[in-house]
Amino acid sequence: MRTDPMRPPEAPRDEVPPPPRRLPVFDDEFHDGIDERRWIPAYLSHWTTARRAAARTLSVADGLELRIESDQPDWRAEDAPLRVSNLQTGAFSGPVGSPRGTHRHRGDGLLVRTHTPTRLLFAPSRGRIEITLSASTDPGCMTAAWLVGTEHRAPTEAGEICIFEIDAAAVGMPTTVRAGVKSHHDPRLITEMRGIEVPVDAAAAHTWTVIWDGRETLIGCEGRLVGRWAQSPSYPVFLMLDLFELGGSGGAYPKRATLHRVRGWDVPYG
Repeated sequence: MRTDPMRPPEAPRDEVPPPPRRLPVFDDEFHDGIDERRWIPAYLSHWTTARRAAARTLSVADGLELRIESDQPDWRAEDAPLRVSNLQTGAFSGPVGSPRGTHRHRGDGLLVRTHTPTRLLFAPSRGRIEITLSASTDPGCMTAAWLVGTEHRAPTEAGEICIFEIDAAAVGMPTTVRAGVKSHHDPRLITEMRGIEVPVDAAAAHTWTVIWDGRETLIGCEGRLVGRWAQSPSYPVFLMLDLFELGGSGGAYPKRATLHRVRGWDVPYG
């Protein structure tokens, strides 16, 4: 019997539905560092410069460290203090001087500084993603994962699924996170973020799951559902995995979060 890839299988309401039977279309354990067929190691470089956007990373035995280093510049002078190391599975911008580009994070005259050719390495309109990582415990840091509308077809295709935002100060047993949906420039979505307590120490390796099908969004941690939202983007989104230093420089360096594995399907079920 065939399974409908758009219909969730029967499962207890508090459990994450099982993954699709087919193999993932995206699977990376970072054994060879950054595979640039899958990842762009820069944070939204179209709004800044290549040097400021570039990720700092290190291959380690159990994956890839995202790092903030003492000499790393702020991502944008206008947003300082803010340093970030990020991997993302796509990119899009208009020409230099244009307001067109993925993830318009502020509305006060934001313009493209570095033209970024359109690259959609993994940008499904629906699907399932599993992320195994160890979050940062370094003061002032946040570890995050987002799915953001590419906007390459239309500027209103700009919604975001916030899979998790984990402040270092909130890591422990349990850990408190933020998760949900952000409308940004998509009038079809409503921003609905929640603070959620999960029974894991996020400094250790643990797995997050997001499932979205254009109608609803499910987010889970370690096999348990932590939230369900009755909305989701229905257009191409790409994945962003981030380590931010938000409060200005201080403490010991490097600051780090570790990515262990990412798997993705372009169907939510089936």
